[in-house]
Amino acid sequence: SGMEMIYLKTVFKIIGISYIAEFGAQIVRDAGQESIASKIELAGKVLIMVLAVPIISIIIETVMKLLPA
Repeated sequence: SGMEMIYLKTVFKIIGISYIAEFGAQIVRDAGQESIASKIELAGKVLIMVLAVPIISIIIETVMKLLPA
């Protein structure tokens, strides 16, 4: 598909972070610590957003190239 390998690695990192954050939050939630679980979920979302910025910028650049001048 012409996708660079670095973006594929980033997508895999994002998937891994989401699984780990969800797993950790569920363990803490089962222990009765809802507030800590929500903090773990928030940290996972922030990490995902930070990793996704380069991919989002590439998508925006591609869409801008497709639009007529």
